[in-house]
Amino acid sequence: MPQTPAELGYYYPAEWTPHAATWISWPHNPATWPDKFEPVPAVYAAFVRAVAPFEPVHILAGRESVMRQAREMVGDVPNVTLHDIATNDAWVRDYGPLFLTGRERLPPAMVDFRYNAWGGKYPPFDLDDRAAAKINESLGMKRFDPGVILEGGSIDVNGRGTLLTTESCLLNPNRNPHLSPSQVERYLADYLAASKVIWLHGDMAGDDTDGHIDQLARFVDESTVVAAVEEDPSDENFEPLAENWRRLQSATDQDGRKLTVLPLPMPRAKFHDGQRLPASYANFYIANGVVVVPTFDDPADAIAVETLGQCFAGRRIEPIGALDLVWGLGAFHCMTQQQAAC
Repeated sequence: MPQTPAELGYYYPAEWTPHAATWISWPHNPATWPDKFEPVPAVYAAFVRAVAPFEPVHILAGRESVMRQAREMVGDVPNVTLHDIATNDAWVRDYGPLFLTGRERLPPAMVDFRYNAWGGKYPPFDLDDRAAAKINESLGMKRFDPGVILEGGSIDVNGRGTLLTTESCLLNPNRNPHLSPSQVERYLADYLAASKVIWLHGDMAGDDTDGHIDQLARFVDESTVVAAVEEDPSDENFEPLAENWRRLQSATDQDGRKLTVLPLPMPRAKFHDGQRLPASYANFYIANGVVVVPTFDDPADAIAVETLGQCFAGRRIEPIGALDLVWGLGAFHCMTQQQAAC
């Protein structure tokens, strides 16, 4: 029987550990941002220009029109490579490969989980489901295929064995209805080397992912988590986020130690065409020398930037306006996938 990545000595590293590169998919699907697609490519370009000075940026830009626009907007940026790999949608965090690291002398590796567009909500998704394998045609890594559905935004790790996720997503019958919670944990242990899983409740108003963790709570070091907190008791996010806070306060890491939990404010409720947007500062992205933080033209922007600046004192904090981006129901963490440095 083939050995699992964990048995071979691989693990999924924390996002703040060194990267070989950042991967994104150039936006091209107007259905992701109905009636508001036009400003989105400029937000992607701003992100690329913020990250490329610190690490290579690889962009999936399949199809001639997509490649042309990406080349026009960021083709002059040093450290950027465009790839002729077609996608259905732009949220590569959820369908891209999860890059592993491991013991010395282990070859580079990735895990290619299956993808069904957040429970079959947005067909077609065939190109996205094949994207990791297409990426690996140029990288030539060892590729593990667990054969089960898992989106990258549904998990967050401290790199030491503890993994954060939500019941509302990973235990949702629209993902893997044949798996019990213990079986899900077994896959997380076998393929990502997660020895301890912390289950949060999930749920955020406007979120279509069934509760991705990267909207709710994130590790910022091996023992510290920032968690989205809503201070207004009348807001629909108040109680779900308070429940997550309570669970984190009582949680322990892989060694049985209590976590340090820091509050990350929520912006005031944001709407577009009457729809609540899942605006959350937890959707930040950690690159080698910079942390890109979404901002929402809100008084809480400054608090979130200051909080994350204290958490990542050795990195530049780059706030980028994300109100246009979040109409697509995601932000900077959703649009990225880090390639671990081996």
